[in-house]
Amino acid sequence: MRNKLIAAVEEICVEKYTGAEIIFLAGSIVRGEGTATSDFDLVVMFRSLPRAYRESFRFRQWPVEAFVHDPDTLKYFFLERDKPSGVPSLATMVSEGIEVPGPNEFSRSLKKLAESVLSDGPPLWNQDDIDRSRYMITSLADDLKEPRSAAESAASGAALFEVLAMHYFRSRGLWSAKNKMIPRKLSETDPDFSERFVSSFADLFQTGNAQKVIKIAEDVLAPDEGWLFEGYTSFAPKEWRSA
Repeated sequence: MRNKLIAAVEEICVEKYTGAEIIFLAGSIVRGEGTATSDFDLVVMFRSLPRAYRESFRFRQWPVEAFVHDPDTLKYFFLERDKPSGVPSLATMVSEGIEVPGPNEFSRSLKKLAESVLSDGPPLWNQDDIDRSRYMITSLADDLKEPRSAAESAASGAALFEVLAMHYFRSRGLWSAKNKMIPRKLSETDPDFSERFVSSFADLFQTGNAQKVIKIAEDVLAPDEGWLFEGYTSFAPKEWRSA
């Protein structure tokens, strides 16, 4: 299967990315976790481009997402976009990606940069970041205690799933994840906690019972002084005004 994937990427390069120095093939297909609808994640590297871009298309039976960069734009996205967000999507793709058509000095230098970013970790949260997150989690957990409908319960639970995972990672100085990557990242960090986290939300979405989710939110916030509502104040920047 690996050889088949590499051959497909080589064809894509000939058809769409003539002049590319290297393509990193990444994503669930490469990890052996792909499904019938999984896409190719490609980081396409040129020596120089007017600007970075991403595009989506189909190649035969596969959906493809391509992130097209040169070294300067890649470094910008590593440091100025992904790093502040706490979710190192692009650096992970380069670090884990298969080099097509094969490793070379250029690709090794990019992998070294990606691995350096990943090892440095995300910016540490300050107290304002922690308190803002505590407040959001408290509000969503309160909405789950007495929801007006099953639809509102599901919506609040879905929002809390990502916010709570973000707090768990970032308050501990760890890289975070988004959407479907959250369970994988949790499992890599703490398998026991991951099982508890995922099963508590499964219980909420399947039965409407929010008690396990509320308890796990309480436990995640405990190292940071727990729930936060009364007395919380958040100031807008002074320049946020229209003349």
